[in-house]
Amino acid sequence: MRIGLFGGTFDPPHAAHRGACLLAMKRIGLDRVWWLVTPGNPLKDTSRLAPLVERAIAAKALAHHPRIDVSDLEAELGLHYTYETISYLVRRCPQVHFVWIMGADNLRSFHRWQRWRGIAGLVPIVVVDRLGPSLYATASAAGQALAYARIPEAAAKTLPERRPPAWIYLHGLKSPLSSTALRAARALQGR
Repeated sequence: MRIGLFGGTFDPPHAAHRGACLLAMKRIGLDRVWWLVTPGNPLKDTSRLAPLVERAIAAKALAHHPRIDVSDLEAELGLHYTYETISYLVRRCPQVHFVWIMGADNLRSFHRWQRWRGIAGLVPIVVVDRLGPSLYATASAAGQALAYARIPEAAAKTLPERRPPAWIYLHGLKSPLSSTALRAARALQGR
């Protein structure tokens, strides 16, 4: 099995989340994608975060695809960091070829994630193009540190079987949608 892991707060989930996963599914040749709805993001203010149950229900409604599964695995297991989650999955499912899927905006701040180099050493990574952040993502600290491990987009189908660190930059989505912007708009409406 080739499974993409797509984590986030999904507050709120939006069409670009689904679009990024469908793009990765097609171009990388993934059998499934697991959306990992996290209890919170240690790098962001979570004081106004919608309850986990609500976010998981909304994510399931949006995903609406037979090969996208939505889970709150991190909360169930009491995990707080992506590295812990991926380590757990890799240990529990040794025959599965996992890849981590992230938007280019996350590559820009990836060097701030706990044990980010460890994440890159556990699973190959798919970075999906986004409007704005894409211009600076590959020039980020993590993008530069992992530049040697970047494979050409034409080799996308080989990514899941590659030994990490390995990553690819997928072009084509360019969605302007952002959960941060949607939350800000929601907050303005609530005033």
